Amino acid sequence: MSQYRRGKAVCSVCGNEDKVVSKTLAVCADCIRSKPDQSLPIVLEAHKDARAQLGLPDKPNRSEQGIPCAVCSNRCVLGEGEVGYCGLRVNVEGRLKSLTSPKIGLFYHYLDPHVTNCCSAWCCPAGTGAGYPQYAVTDGAEVGYYNLAIFFYGCNFDCLFCQNHSHKSFGNIKPKGAETLIDTTVNNRSITCWCFFGGSPEPQLPFAIEASRRALECVGKRVLRICFEWNGCGNPALVKKAATLAYQSGGNIKFDLKCWSEELSVALCGVSNSAAFDNLKLIAEEFKPLRLEPPLITATTLLVPGYVDEYEVEQISSFLAEIDPQIPYSLLVFHPDYMFDDLPVTSVDQVERCFEVARSRLKRVNVGNAELLGYRGAKFNRYI
Repeated sequence: MSQYRRGKAVCSVCGNEDKVVSKTLAVCADCIRSKPDQSLPIVLEAHKDARAQLGLPDKPNRSEQGIPCAVCSNRCVLGEGEVGYCGLRVNVEGRLKSLTSPKIGLFYHYLDPHVTNCCSAWCCPAGTGAGYPQYAVTDGAEVGYYNLAIFFYGCNFDCLFCQNHSHKSFGNIKPKGAETLIDTTVNNRSITCWCFFGGSPEPQLPFAIEASRRALECVGKRVLRICFEWNGCGNPALVKKAATLAYQSGGNIKFDLKCWSEELSVALCGVSNSAAFDNLKLIAEEFKPLRLEPPLITATTLLVPGYVDEYEVEQISSFLAEIDPQIPYSLLVFHPDYMFDDLPVTSVDQVERCFEVARSRLKRVNVGNAELLGYRGAKFNRYI
């Protein structure tokens, strides 16, 4: 564990007192990236402790004599009695039992008035009227209309900074069919989009895809955009199906690119996020030339103090720019939560440095959650 000096955590590898370090993770970003042999055993122990409290496995199971699950990039192989990393699947007497399927999901839903706090609202049809009249109902922000927000329980990541960590508590949640989502939408013409989030949609993509397909059939030519807010590490075949629904309906796929360095992803999120970059590139190639108005692909990165710095943002921005410099990219201001409740809000200085790096490579960069900075000047409102 990290030591405490002058009221703050200190990296247990380098002992540097000047770096921002979470007491839960106990290692600084520099050591995670440059000394993985020393740092990763420490950070993995932090994930193990956090997940043990919820009865979840500390890492994706890879049993030699087990049943494979290929829904997400973790590709768990579950031996007798073993549970998947997401917690939604288990091997029971040699059969893979799942709390979800194409017909049932573990979720709740609610109406979210436009313009919502969706991370893509600054560039999508709901917030701007982009794509009107084919993909938007107004030539401007869809005020008076709604997003049907669909919150999925379970996740294929274990982000220690998770802002929606209630998704981990689903022991008493009963699965439901898509009928309630479809009926609500058909009977309310003010609903102009669906957004799957959570948690993250990856472990329940078969349900999300089937529910969306049925909903689009039921509403006919009415505007109903299908959007996914995810970490991006799903099975590529399912990712392509989801992206097709978003493409056809005018929706967008929002990739939450946690960081660039694989070692840092394992430290912050428990697993690698390399599949997110592969899947983003896959969608861009599949729908080339990439639809930019309204955008099919958007991306975000949460600026976690002490960890997600300008190096990470520079690498992510460069990756996006190689695909298309017009891809909208939003840098999100962090607030203390879950296992990282001891970290501060992202500083104005960190936001400025990361924004300048991203802006030097991309044409459309936004700062989200800017109100957390206590800075209401135009500089941190929106960049389009």
